[in-house]
Amino acid sequence: MDVSVFQPPVTARKSYGKTGVLIVNLGTPDSPSVPDVRKYLREFLMDARVIDIPAVPRSVLVNGIIAPFRAPKSAKIYKQLWTETGSPLKYYGQVVERELQLALGDEYLVRLAMRYQSPSINAGLEEFQKLGLTDIIVVPFFPQYASASTGSVYEKVMDIVKNWQVIPSIRFINRFLEHPKFIEGFAQIGRKYMAAYDYDHFLFSYHGLPERQIRKGDVTKSVCQFGECCGSLQPLNQHCYRAQCFETTRLLVKALNIPEGKYTTCFQSRLGSDPWIKPYTDDIIKELPGKGIKSVLAFSPAFVADCLETTIEVGVEYKELFEQAGGQHWQLVESLNDSPIWIETLVDLVKTV
Repeated sequence: MDVSVFQPPVTARKSYGKTGVLIVNLGTPDSPSVPDVRKYLREFLMDARVIDIPAVPRSVLVNGIIAPFRAPKSAKIYKQLWTETGSPLKYYGQVVERELQLALGDEYLVRLAMRYQSPSINAGLEEFQKLGLTDIIVVPFFPQYASASTGSVYEKVMDIVKNWQVIPSIRFINRFLEHPKFIEGFAQIGRKYMAAYDYDHFLFSYHGLPERQIRKGDVTKSVCQFGECCGSLQPLNQHCYRAQCFETTRLLVKALNIPEGKYTTCFQSRLGSDPWIKPYTDDIIKELPGKGIKSVLAFSPAFVADCLETTIEVGVEYKELFEQAGGQHWQLVESLNDSPIWIETLVDLVKTV
C-alpha cells in the first residue's frame, strides 16, 4: 500500500479564529488642556525616530525646552481644533473603526490605536492576545512611508510582541499612496471645489521631515540629492518619503487633469533650525500672489483624517499668510476622514496584504 504524507499547499493555510486588524494613527492629546498637551508632546517628541538625536540631548531638548514652552501655545491651537466630539483625528478614527468592522464582517476584529496617547497600541495588541488571535494586520494611517511615522509604529508593535510567549503572525501595510481608491478619494473632494470655482493654482502640502532622516533612509548613500531624484518613484528611491510625496502629487494631478505649471508640491510643519526637505510651504505661499496667483486649492495628502496640521495649519494659518501676501481665495481640501471610499480603501488593504 502506498502511504504518503499529505503536504497542504501554501494557499491552504487555515485561520482558527478572527484576524485582528489594528488601525493606527499618530495620536492626539486627551484634551486641549496644557497638562494633556504637554504629556502628548513629551511622548511624541521623545520617540527616537521623531527626533533622531542621542537620548540625553533629546531629553534635555524635549523636557527642558520644547514641552514646557510649546505646550501653552499648542494648547490654544488645539482649543481651536476641538469640537463637541473632541479631537477630530480621534473622532474620525472611532467612526472608521466601526465602519471598517461592519465592512469586514465577523472574521475580523478591528481596533483603533494611536502611536502616542490613547487608545494605545499596547491596549489593542493585548486584547488580541487575550482572545488568542495569532493573525494580526497592522495598518498605519500614513499614505507615504517615513521612519518617524510608519517606521515608529512598526518598532512599537514589535517591541511589544517580542516578549509574548506566542508571537503572532503580523502583517504590516507599508504605504498605500498608489492605491487607486486612496487617490480617487482625494480627487472626489477636490473635484467638488473645482466645480464651484476656477482656481489659479493647486498646492499639495505634505508634512516635512529633516533632511538628515531622508539621507539615513538612502541605503545607496548616493541616490538622494533632494532634487531630480524625486522625479519618479523607482526601486532605489521607493522608500524615500520625499519621492513618495512627489509621486502622490503626480497621481492626483493625473486624476484631476491639472495642467503642468499649475501645481506645486511642498512641505510644512518644520521644527528647529536644521534643514528640512524643501520647498517649504510657507515660502511658496508668500511667492504665489506676486506671480499673479490669486486663488489656491490646497491639498494635504499625507493625512487621512483632519487634524491640527490640516484644519489649522493649512486651513487657517496658511490662508491668512496667503491673504497677507495679496491672495484672495484659499480653500483647503479636507481629508478622507470617514468617507465611504476611505473605508473601501482599507477593506482592500486588509484583504490583499
